[in-house]
Amino acid sequence: MFYKKLNDATEFVAGDHTKLKEIMHPLHDNVSIGYSLAHARVEVGQASLPHQLKGSETYYILDGKGEMHIDNKSFEVNKDDVFLVPPNASQYIKNIGQKDLVFLCIVEPYWQEEEEEIF
Repeated sequence: MFYKKLNDATEFVAGDHTKLKEIMHPLHDNVSIGYSLAHARVEVGQASLPHQLKGSETYYILDGKGEMHIDNKSFEVNKDDVFLVPPNASQYIKNIGQKDLVFLCIVEPYWQEEEEEIF
């Protein structure tokens, strides 16, 4: 069994400039899973840096309004939207709303710094 409160996770600025709280990661928590789960936040008017991961990334938008860019496509995202970023796709997300853009991010296989490239 695993249990953690979001408020117990420390927020930090990730390499792509999103504000992250790592919720569950097999290398840092006592869990045997093949993915990692993070809570992310992009402030009003800000965007993550373009980047790509070797694995896939699933986003679930919790609050706010954003514009997601994956390779040469872009689309608006809002609360309760879910989408998958395929492995090796160039991506970034921009907050186009009036409040923080907040989302959960599942990375599979679990996130590792050496498997992410920032542009």
